[in-house]
Amino acid sequence: MNKFFLMKKTLIEMDDKVNTFSRSSGVLIHISSLPGPYGIGEIGNQAKWFIDILVKMNQKYWQFLPTNYPENYHSPYDTNSAFAQNPLLISLDNLLEQDLIQKRDLSPIPDFSRNKVEFEKLIKWKIPVLRKAALKFLSSSKEKLEQYEKYCFENSFWLEDYALFMVLKEKNDNKSWLEWNEPSKNLDPKYIELVKKKELKKIQEIKILQYLFYIQWVELKKYANSKGVQLIGDIPIYVSYNSADVWKNKTLFKLDSDGKMIFQSGCPPDNFMLTGQVWGHPIYDWVCHDKTKFIWWCNRMKYLMNYVDIIRVDHFNGFAKYWEIPAEDANGLQGQWKEALGESLLQVLYDSIKNIRLIAEDLGEAAKDAGIIRRKYNIPGMQVLQFSFDEDDPLSTMENDTILYTGTHDNETSVQWYNNIIKGSNRKNIDEKQNKIKKVLQSDLKDIHWSMISFCMSSTASIVVFPVQDLLGLGEEARMNTPGTIGDQNWTWRMEPGLLDERVMNKMSNLTKETLRK
Repeated sequence: MNKFFLMKKTLIEMDDKVNTFSRSSGVLIHISSLPGPYGIGEIGNQAKWFIDILVKMNQKYWQFLPTNYPENYHSPYDTNSAFAQNPLLISLDNLLEQDLIQKRDLSPIPDFSRNKVEFEKLIKWKIPVLRKAALKFLSSSKEKLEQYEKYCFENSFWLEDYALFMVLKEKNDNKSWLEWNEPSKNLDPKYIELVKKKELKKIQEIKILQYLFYIQWVELKKYANSKGVQLIGDIPIYVSYNSADVWKNKTLFKLDSDGKMIFQSGCPPDNFMLTGQVWGHPIYDWVCHDKTKFIWWCNRMKYLMNYVDIIRVDHFNGFAKYWEIPAEDANGLQGQWKEALGESLLQVLYDSIKNIRLIAEDLGEAAKDAGIIRRKYNIPGMQVLQFSFDEDDPLSTMENDTILYTGTHDNETSVQWYNNIIKGSNRKNIDEKQNKIKKVLQSDLKDIHWSMISFCMSSTASIVVFPVQDLLGLGEEARMNTPGTIGDQNWTWRMEPGLLDERVMNKMSNLTKETLRK
């Protein structure tokens, strides 16, 4: 019996023990990173093109970052709503097909970068186009308007408040809601009703754009599922302070009587940041959430499950315990661990949302604490290969239902990671690290990205996910985000047209078959 057959036999036996996810693999790329002519990836033809690529490569999953509307620095993990979607991702070609805009409305199309989202240029050009589409939609057929009204009714638990929040934000010079005039900040009933009547057109526009995103997404998800591809969405555990959720639900967060944050989110010192990280989100008042039977969380999860097949919970560890930092601090050194009520939350979620499927991003110091509740609810955890070379057998402790990544959106690309290792100043240390990597991967490291992908695909991990940057062998120019930094290098990378060619697709397809995935 040859070695490869033994490996296959072992993989089949391990697969029998996986109780939630079958042996498979997928690709991580955010929608904004897709190629296309309009400056940003969109949820129309470009997204369908990528789904077809996944099918050719025998991939079962497409994982992307949160699709909510970013609040600060264009980060999809810092959003102005836990529910509202990013209208910049709406497909313009789809709007043309629906006759909601004309080609002349797009002219002139700016000379957008092919490998970077230029957000300021994009917003200046695309938002007016979207507003034209929203205005035209108001003259749609009776049937379409009835479908829109049905959507508004079914989403009334967040949509009306969100639209009002965005209008009031504009009326208050786009300042944080804490700095708004008193009637706006404290939701004075008479004032709010007056604004709703006076700004009806703007409120409708915001709601229509959310509806247009929704109907395009429904079509996209239907297309993906018909091709055997499942969508893995991403839910940030926190929301931005300057969000409709915090403004409308102040008691669910640790705020003082004036609405100011008492504590903020972050993490303790680690290998990324020696002084810890300050994320700046408001901290949940878990006792208050418990008293409401976690209705806000249930609504949030249930809403996202309409869009995706599986939810990756970013910073799942925060369901077990979280790092609470005084609001005035500029680093995480003075933070403290606090216990959350994640176990109670998960019980309510699984009782009330029958089709819910979760993946836990459980990297970091609180992973052991999170592991207790994760295993109780049979939620797969994560492991990142880049972090796993301290031992001779980096995956020896890996659970069978683990979701294994070569890297994530917060990591260096695999090529960048390896190049930084061999650029060290100490030749002896470089040689030791190279030898360890060679031993683990059983590879000459000529194509480090393929060596890492192949290693992961051959592992006993239930699902393997690799960023498209690793599939393409791209370096530091393609990194999506560097934690703890702010700038236009984050969240802006785009895949240039033509990079994902037949050679790459065929190689990935063959590897998937050889390792018995999908």
